[in-house]
Amino acid sequence: MSEDKIIDGKAFAAGLRERIGREAARLKAEHGLVPGLAVVLVGENPASQVYVRNKARQTAEAGMRSFEHKLPPETSQDELLNLVEKLNNDPAVNGILVQLPLPDQIAEQAVIDAIDPAKDVDGFHVINVGRLSTGTTGASAPLVPCTPLGCIMLLKNRLGSLSGLNAVVIGRSNIVGKPMAQLLIKESCTVTVAHSRTRDLPAVARAADILVAAVGRPGMIKADWIKPGATVIDVGINRVEGEGGKSRIVGDVDTQAAMAVAGAITPVPGGVGPMTIACLLANTLTAACRQAGIEPPVL
Repeated sequence: MSEDKIIDGKAFAAGLRERIGREAARLKAEHGLVPGLAVVLVGENPASQVYVRNKARQTAEAGMRSFEHKLPPETSQDELLNLVEKLNNDPAVNGILVQLPLPDQIAEQAVIDAIDPAKDVDGFHVINVGRLSTGTTGASAPLVPCTPLGCIMLLKNRLGSLSGLNAVVIGRSNIVGKPMAQLLIKESCTVTVAHSRTRDLPAVARAADILVAAVGRPGMIKADWIKPGATVIDVGINRVEGEGGKSRIVGDVDTQAAMAVAGAITPVPGGVGPMTIACLLANTLTAACRQAGIEPPVL
């Protein structure tokens, strides 16, 4: 694997977390403000438990307060909504994240809608979605979903200006595909959102200077789908069975084959994944500054 083609998300995320830590320390020293992130976990999903532990550890390492709320799987929707309301009204909490998926008895959209948009560090509330779509800037700028935010940071770090480039996003989810397209539009790319119903998907993908794969199908994007020299962002995190029955994590792109064609590519693991939590911390810092009437730092 050619090292010069690899976009090292792990290293970039580590640098981003360091910058966030410095800004958090400055906020505390100059304003007496310590950003606080509340993470709510309902049930005992093993993957979610690991993710929440990592979030809590990295939040503390960045000099922020971490508030964890672990609720039993039988928690009712009303009980969860009551907790969200308390967190909305708690001045020590600047960011609220309710870990998805939720148990069947709880409507996810109702919970997302209940979070104060100013504390919605996942960027899923309809007000943040709308502000992203309309390009709102300044004090009313949206909190942006963490994974697409990480992707755009990696792209700009690698390519500089994205203006005028053709970008194809494969996947149209609310979590990645749609906000990714909006962020690329903001950078003056020409954007196509492709999906399972797209006719001749390989041909559409081959037109891309920037190809973002977010479909959740292991190895779906083949080398002949990629324009020579294109930058490929692989958002996929798929668990497949490897040698000896052991599972391993792979992306949506056939990485080894794609390396011969792409100009640059994010590996899986170690590409987009580490950026998600780092951008969650960045959103928490931004939210804390805005709530205090302080100009958020440029990270």
